[in-house]
Amino acid sequence: MSTMTGGEALVAALAAHGAEVAFGIPGTHNLEIYRHLPAHGVRHVSTRHEQGAGYAADGYARTTGRVGVAIVTSGPALLNAATAVGQAYSDSVPILVVSPGLPLRHPATGNGLLHETRDQRAALAAVAAASLRPTSVAEIPTAVAQAFSIMTSGRPRPVHLEVPLDVLEETAEVELVAPVPAAPALAPEASIAAAAALLRGASAPVLVVGGGARGAAPQVQALAERLGALVVSTTNGKGVLAEDHPLALGAGIHLPTVNTLVDEADVVVAIGTELAPADLWYGALPVGGKLVRIDVDPVGMVTNAAPAVAVLGDAARALDALLAALGAGTPATPDAASWRERKAKDAQAEGAEWLDVVAALAAAVPRDVVMATDNAMACYLGTLANLATHTPSSYLFPTGYGTLGFGLPAGIGAKVGNPDRPVVAMLGDGGVMFTVAELATAAELAIALPVVIVDNSGYGEIRNEMADRGDPIHAVTFPAPDFAALGRAVGCLGVTVDLGADGTPADLTMAVRDALVAERPTVIHVRMPAKGELDD
Repeated sequence: MSTMTGGEALVAALAAHGAEVAFGIPGTHNLEIYRHLPAHGVRHVSTRHEQGAGYAADGYARTTGRVGVAIVTSGPALLNAATAVGQAYSDSVPILVVSPGLPLRHPATGNGLLHETRDQRAALAAVAAASLRPTSVAEIPTAVAQAFSIMTSGRPRPVHLEVPLDVLEETAEVELVAPVPAAPALAPEASIAAAAALLRGASAPVLVVGGGARGAAPQVQALAERLGALVVSTTNGKGVLAEDHPLALGAGIHLPTVNTLVDEADVVVAIGTELAPADLWYGALPVGGKLVRIDVDPVGMVTNAAPAVAVLGDAARALDALLAALGAGTPATPDAASWRERKAKDAQAEGAEWLDVVAALAAAVPRDVVMATDNAMACYLGTLANLATHTPSSYLFPTGYGTLGFGLPAGIGAKVGNPDRPVVAMLGDGGVMFTVAELATAAELAIALPVVIVDNSGYGEIRNEMADRGDPIHAVTFPAPDFAALGRAVGCLGVTVDLGADGTPADLTMAVRDALVAERPTVIHVRMPAKGELDD
């Protein structure tokens, strides 16, 4: 037992659960938390906006496998971070957002206290897995342990932890609570046997891997090779099987060739994926009657497609059991080269406008690069299905919730968590403006981070959708700032590659190569060829 304030009890409990880094912004109401970070060895990274803090914690969590922590103050600061919490929930990422809350005896109808919010806990509960509020100093370590248990057991999800202002400042005897080890869920033997029986007779099996398979990469490869199964991935599953593996078709499960492949398959094994509309843009895959689902989430197990065999459990443990049940056998012999060529043609046709950018990046980045991307056309039409990745959690993208501005702070978080690994942030000119202030954060950290901003003069996707609907096209085309100059103004390096004038893809390749070894971030402003003025 030790005597601590609520703020110190919180920080000590976070440190006891392995928190080494926290992203955030100090404010009037959270200073008692900040006061104790240095003494407990928790490094703080100061972002320039709370949404950036949440996205940075997300990028950190996705690439390290640890919980990402963000510390913000109450009211507007917490609500600024709420979008990042919603994104983490959508993508099953364990981030913990810590904030102060109104005092225990705050008047029910309010009294105008600074940052007063009627029910900020309810607001965060709407986008997080849980919003916890300890009401005494002694309860804080338990609440932290509960938060980590929620985030690291079963399907990973974000949690909000709110400590009342007066509890943060109070002093009491505190006993820290040890972390609760997460126990991987073991799939029932009967479901493993049923899946093995179905797969033994398969002549054209296909694996669809999602973000829930990121911790089972060796097992996914072993199952693919045992079955002779072609492997396609969702956005979050990109890289679970290295995309230069002979059986890998890569990401982009929405593409027509993947639909045909799945239609011709006799068994489809979906591992750790919702089979969500956010990945399947043009409709569900034809999996009826032949779907084996392996998932840790019982709700997700029956979402979007009903399985013929449901294997509820941790992906790695379930695949180990399935491989053991299958035993030795003769794998199928799919025409992988033909399917890969057909899918590549789909991806290239869809991303034709961005292929020069993709080729330039492919020539510049090393095999172990982390691509922190944004909800930009150059990413989801360009790099997603056309740029190969080779390890799990190496392609970060805001699926589902579909936020803008994710790529830059997520890249910062990834680099903080993996300082020796190459990281590239890639965004569009519209989306980057949502979090462009985080260039100053990256500059302060002095990290080698290429920030590739692909400029197509506004919100290109929405512009296209307006045109497709026959609507008046307005409010979507606008000139971008000089991003290279903006980067230099906040302490980054800045380069412009004008592909619409005399710039070449080779110039972009060289700029990214240089930026990967620079002593500070580099903003690379890629101006795309003009397509003509579309606004009225």
